[in-house]
Amino acid sequence: MYRNRRNKMTKSKIALIGLVVVILLSVSFYFTRKITFVENGLHTVSSFFNEILFSPIKLYNVEKDVDQSKSYLIQKNVNESLEKEIEELKKELELKRTLTEYKTVNATILSRNKAYWFNTLSIDRGTKDGLKEGMAVITKDGLVGKISKVYSNSAEVKLITSDDSNYKVSVSIKINDGESIAILNGYDIENNLVKVVGVNKNSNVQVGDNVLTSGLGGVFPGGIYIGKVEKIESDKYNLSNNVYIKTNQDFNNIHYVTVLIEK
Repeated sequence: MYRNRRNKMTKSKIALIGLVVVILLSVSFYFTRKITFVENGLHTVSSFFNEILFSPIKLYNVEKDVDQSKSYLIQKNVNESLEKEIEELKKELELKRTLTEYKTVNATILSRNKAYWFNTLSIDRGTKDGLKEGMAVITKDGLVGKISKVYSNSAEVKLITSDDSNYKVSVSIKINDGESIAILNGYDIENNLVKVVGVNKNSNVQVGDNVLTSGLGGVFPGGIYIGKVEKIESDKYNLSNNVYIKTNQDFNNIHYVTVLIEK
């Protein structure tokens, strides 16, 4: 009896330690600073505890909710979903033909926080794969964001749809007589449009013009596709224009991304 009580206490301590580690990691996620050796260790340990603590719950839910009489239909749907993801990954790999100045590392999405859905996501590549903070992250449909934090086996990506006012991307709007340089900063979630600010009112920007990364500032390579001009309006001071960009990327549905590493 004493041994059983002791075992229960030990399991409770392990669960409590795991919960504390997860909480500490969640808090540290929102601070923009370099990852320390200790934090990197905590991130790895928390992933381990998550698997131990929640796998019985996941198993219980699967057994509870799945109607075994429909197993064939379920498996058919799973196979179709996998085929779709494989086709998507093939399209990702085509990027290697055009981005010759960069090595490409393909990654799978690990998780997204529902409360910050359009701000960040987590991928399954890290420092062991050559990733560093600030690297551009793309899909077959164009720019997605940049690496904001890196761990040994994973990394956080800050999306271009982030509401972080300090997160800016230099862009080039291609017009008939050249280009107009401006800053991508903001997201219209209702209309699914990214916002470009500081567009010269005298520039001949029109609906349908292509928008690419400019390459200025050294943060992103130049020439990465973002989208097309959807709407143009004057800013509140009538000093410049705000331009809203329609992307090809569905930011609600991202499975794979590609990280660009300069050779």
